[in-house]
Amino acid sequence: MIIIGITGTIGAGKGTIVEYLQNKLRFEHFSVRAYLIKELKKRGLEINRDTMTSLANELRSENSPSYITDQLFLEAEKSHKNCIIESVRTPGEITSLREKGAFYLLAVDAPSRLRYDRITLRKSETDHISYDTFLANEEREMSTTDPNKQNLKKCIELADFVLNNQGTVEDLHLQLENILKQINP
Repeated sequence: MIIIGITGTIGAGKGTIVEYLQNKLRFEHFSVRAYLIKELKKRGLEINRDTMTSLANELRSENSPSYITDQLFLEAEKSHKNCIIESVRTPGEITSLREKGAFYLLAVDAPSRLRYDRITLRKSETDHISYDTFLANEEREMSTTDPNKQNLKKCIELADFVLNNQGTVEDLHLQLENILKQINP
């Protein structure tokens, strides 16, 4: 069983990578976002980026920096299939997933204005924000010394492969195919 973790900046193309791996290679998908939304609904809380971030930080603080992805790994393990865990956001999650076996971390990035334009098109619950709010959210998630909070900069640095998604979807798929030849799932 191969586990591919996906990290990256907001709106960089994590979902596009997930779709490709699901459709082309039949990977099972396990989403931190879906996990958090389910938990927010249980608690009767509003679903937005702030509540998701707050809940994720709370769960990590109460349990461990890798708590959420550890829960998703347990689900992935039951599937006995190659899996994707999206979105890895702390170095502790990376360390824990690497200890579990065949794990590869992919990071994806693109220029901020392009990413903002993408999120306004996808229109998810957390994407109805101004460009300034988008930049502030990203800044908050980029780095920290708290192991229980998002540190995208460090996660990207720890990635096995980094994809630059400032071109077409086909360009991104080509980069992904080259990486998959090295991983050989």
